[in-house]
Amino acid sequence: MTSIYKPTRAEVLAAYNTTLPDLIAPNLKILFSGINPSLYSAAVGHHFARPGNRFWKAIHLAGFTERLLSPFEDRTLLDRGFGLTNLAERATARADELTDEDLSIGHQVLAEKIEQYQPKLLAVLGVSAYRTAFKQPKARMGLQEQPLFDTTIWVLPNPSGLNAHYQLNDLANVYRELYSFATQT
Repeated sequence: MTSIYKPTRAEVLAAYNTTLPDLIAPNLKILFSGINPSLYSAAVGHHFARPGNRFWKAIHLAGFTERLLSPFEDRTLLDRGFGLTNLAERATARADELTDEDLSIGHQVLAEKIEQYQPKLLAVLGVSAYRTAFKQPKARMGLQEQPLFDTTIWVLPNPSGLNAHYQLNDLANVYRELYSFATQT
């Protein structure tokens, strides 16, 4: 496991409105798109790094990884055919600090990435953000009817610890549905 860096409070606060580089490559099996980086993730330079975030546990329990990865091992996902990006690039303390315009612009930027890198699947982590960014107000979790270019879209719950609607086992179960779909197509 890669060594873990814990940022100071000042470093976390200084990360407001900074960005976190994508982990993306051509022809990925799945490109996971968070809503936007947390301040903690932006401060340490790794996706889903905030201690309360359940992304790494959920993808492990769902079968995407053979062992639980640390956020500091996020780059190893590329070796497995998975990438990481965000709908909105700027880091905030909470996703609800983003405006509809942030998400609309994020959709345009994400569409450009999809067109350029052509992942097989796009997994958007957050149904409310998906509804706003993609202008699909009635969207539900799971497989979406309309692809983005030739990329199939799947919407999953946001793994943030602030999402009280889903416990870890619930997250793992819905993430496992995506894993099953991805390995069968």
